[in-house]
Amino acid sequence: MVKKRLPVETYIHGILNGDRVLLSQAITLVESTLNTDLKLAQAVVRGILPHTGKSLRVGITGIPGAGKSTLIGNLGKVILKAGKKLAVLTVDPSSKISGGSILGDKTRMEAIVGEAGVYIRPSSTGKTLGGVSAKTREILLLCEAAGFDVVIIETVGVGQSEVAVREMVDVFLLMLITGAGDELQGIKKGIMEMADLFVINKADGKNAEKALQTKSDLKKILHYFPAPENGWHPTVLTCSSLYQEGLQEIWELILQYEQTVKKNGFFESNRSLQQISWLESHINFLLEQEFYSHPDMAPALEKAKRQVLEGKYSAIGMARRLVNFFFNRSGF
Repeated sequence: MVKKRLPVETYIHGILNGDRVLLSQAITLVESTLNTDLKLAQAVVRGILPHTGKSLRVGITGIPGAGKSTLIGNLGKVILKAGKKLAVLTVDPSSKISGGSILGDKTRMEAIVGEAGVYIRPSSTGKTLGGVSAKTREILLLCEAAGFDVVIIETVGVGQSEVAVREMVDVFLLMLITGAGDELQGIKKGIMEMADLFVINKADGKNAEKALQTKSDLKKILHYFPAPENGWHPTVLTCSSLYQEGLQEIWELILQYEQTVKKNGFFESNRSLQQISWLESHINFLLEQEFYSHPDMAPALEKAKRQVLEGKYSAIGMARRLVNFFFNRSGF
């Protein structure tokens, strides 16, 4: 049984007045696959759109075990102390179940769970990166309209989803830990080139000295990176999110970054480019969704797979036949 939905105006009014229940219900609409819900969600997003764009969008990623959720929880306390309202979205494209690992994340974010100025929500991405882009972006806009000054998007692990998240945030923070040299080399050419801030976590106890050495090594590596377009030289910090050391410095550096890119004009130009990126990626997402959800495509796809495996067609040739069939240009 489909839950009864409210009028568009009710969702919009509730969100703009900071109603957490209606915000959550609106996010559920965005995540729904029902056509009626999608149409309602689109109307809600259009209605709140003039009230978006005022938050600072922060992306946080890092290798598994780097302590992202603990950092966000304790950094959140610093953000709240600064008088800001915080929304946290968790993205896990590898999870096929809505919600991913949010219960575990909330446990590790216990420092801010239940705080009046905090809203934590998993971003249900679906099975594709297009799902990450489409759903998370609209959820981001809903949170902005609800009055959250800072929106943090946390990604699980390091992978393709980071590219999508980088294209929807203003500042991108990469978390590392000491003794992760192999992992560092593995992600250097990809994620490292996108990061604005590098934070070496767990810099406490016996790891403190190692963290400083990792910081020194990383700064040497960054010296050979090409100058970024935003006019900001990537900065490296150490911290202990567990013992809440270095978190104030991280927040101050984030604000310094925001001030720098707003002053040189990159902030606005980047947001404009992101809008176009959002448009293009969502077109791809919708086309893919339409292709696989069309009732005629499931049997055609199964037939196509058999013929490819039997060697009757190449994979590329069959792909062209399927696309032509989808757009009714030829029979199949």
